[in-house]
Amino acid sequence: MQKRNLFRLMMVLTVFALLVSACQSQTGAPAATEKPKEVVIGVYEPMTGAQAAGGQLTMQGVNLAYETHKEVLGTPIRLVLVDNRSDKAESATAMTRLIEQEKAIAVIGSYGSSNSMAGGEVSEKAGIPVMGCSPTNPLVTAGKKFYFRACFIDPFQGGVMAKYAVETLKATKVAIIQDVAQDYSVGLASFFKQSWKELTGSEDGIVAEASYQSGDQDFTAQLGAVLAAKPDTIYAPGYFGDAALLVKQARELGFTGPIMGSDAWEAPELLSIAGDAANGVLISTHYHPDADLSPASKPFVDEFKKKYNENPSAFAALGYDAYMLVYSAIERAGSFDPTAIRDAIASTKDYPGVTGTISINETGDAVKDAVILTVENGAFKYLSTVKP
Repeated sequence: MQKRNLFRLMMVLTVFALLVSACQSQTGAPAATEKPKEVVIGVYEPMTGAQAAGGQLTMQGVNLAYETHKEVLGTPIRLVLVDNRSDKAESATAMTRLIEQEKAIAVIGSYGSSNSMAGGEVSEKAGIPVMGCSPTNPLVTAGKKFYFRACFIDPFQGGVMAKYAVETLKATKVAIIQDVAQDYSVGLASFFKQSWKELTGSEDGIVAEASYQSGDQDFTAQLGAVLAAKPDTIYAPGYFGDAALLVKQARELGFTGPIMGSDAWEAPELLSIAGDAANGVLISTHYHPDADLSPASKPFVDEFKKKYNENPSAFAALGYDAYMLVYSAIERAGSFDPTAIRDAIASTKDYPGVTGTISINETGDAVKDAVILTVENGAFKYLSTVKP
């Protein structure tokens, strides 16, 4: 009798389990093999804070790419932007939110190498691939399996400007002014010095060095010490806001030689703050609409002008490329699995980006051309293209 009752109880439990399972399959969360209703690509860029202009320019390109590529592998994409507020701690928080709350399968960003380094620690632990738009410091990708970038890196950029100073400007004496609060600026100054020494045989031509902190308003002390050494040219890698004031004050103090900067100088604020003093400055950067860098360059300019009624900046172009590199990797992976996407990004070769033909090397960095711009009549003007 007890055996019969036990058998009946087991049968009832089995039927109940089958019914629950059937109900769950009809009304519960989709199985892992089912196609998701949407996938999230995250973006963490500075929309506020000292670097907001760079982040906003970048988002112009990201949004343009998204508007024409809103679906991948037959699934809608939801683009989620989180403001990292131009801050390292906020960058880590933004990355955490994108991964843990928004469930991003890949992330784009960020303007500012320090921001990218902070976010990269989070994404690396989570195993989520990231495509940086414009963070050029080598440390952004160093030791990382999941962090990549669409831009060239500072050893190349610093070398480009050292070579230009020696071979084109025929400079024999140069002064360096760096922002010691920014890894980006410190790194570029170091790579410039290294390249100068390789090109000239010594560092004797570097006649003065000075430092400042992000947000400083008065550069007269640094410029006074630098100009006393009578340099032919000044190299001052840093961000556009500080650079604009530095350039303006250098001209007010009577320096008439070339002032060289870096890609983060390319922002409308440099022109508006520095005014006529910006004319003649020289900048290494990633892109210019007049540079024919790949078959994708001109169509991008046309699309951008239709949407924004202006020419694209280098940061807008890099934002576009960063989104499309992630999009292309998802397509080639044929999967929404972050590791598969990561592997597809790592294998990118000869991708026709709007900023040039892009290949990702073994350290996750883009191998591509650089361009040199000057400022003429209050506008950035293309001078030349430099190949790696």
